[in-house]
Amino acid sequence: MYSPMEKRRKIVMVLTLELIFVFAVVLVAFLAFPTPKKRAIFVGILCVILNIIMYASPLTVMRMVIKTKSVKYMPFFLSLANLCNGIIWVIYAMLKFDINVVLPNSLGAISGMIQIFLYAKYYKTTQWDNDEDNSRYKHEVEISSAV
Repeated sequence: MYSPMEKRRKIVMVLTLELIFVFAVVLVAFLAFPTPKKRAIFVGILCVILNIIMYASPLTVMRMVIKTKSVKYMPFFLSLANLCNGIIWVIYAMLKFDINVVLPNSLGAISGMIQIFLYAKYYKTTQWDNDEDNSRYKHEVEISSAV
């Protein structure tokens, strides 16, 4: 409500695309696969693929961390949540040994461990004070908190 109109349009566009994607998956599942078991396999494979993509997305940030020897742009709590989420899902999946849940979440747990390792390794070499963008955000916070 308080964001600029162009940002609101962008959010509405992304949400619309997500709804179209969900509708397309449901449509393909019902039209292309005659039995519930085949539909479940199709949706399960799609979920595994999207889950692996979700866990692999921080790889670009990890590459930048190694290259710059700085963790300035890798949020610690997101990395920690990534690790915890992967571990918890692996534990859950091992109870019934569901390979569709074990596989992507094992990769996610490994990715989270690597992120935490990189954070620990490069935390001391990170220069936090030289961030011009950070000062801009502090200024915006001060203005918004005064209102």
